[in-house]
Amino acid sequence: MTQQKSGYPYGQTTETAKDRLRDMADATSEKVKDAASSAQDLAGRVADQARDYGDQAQEVAKQVRPFLEKSLKEKPMATLAGAAALAFVLGALWKK
Repeated sequence: MTQQKSGYPYGQTTETAKDRLRDMADATSEKVKDAASSAQDLAGRVADQARDYGDQAQEVAKQVRPFLEKSLKEKPMATLAGAAALAFVLGALWKK
């Protein structure tokens, strides 16, 4: 059989290269799987945290509603002025 300068027959060199490529592909596949698993875990944690924030926002809304109803009955103009000011501030923040 014909030999290369390194002393290995072509068939043996080809098999060594194939083995190296296979090993590299396996290692890359494992890293991709690990990254996907980490991303999935992160997504789960983010979803849980978003759910917690949503629950907290609902609780705050439940507490604010009676205050707003009372304020609308007792001081309707002041309540509307406060709502307008809040809308202006939110609009200015949204624009940025």
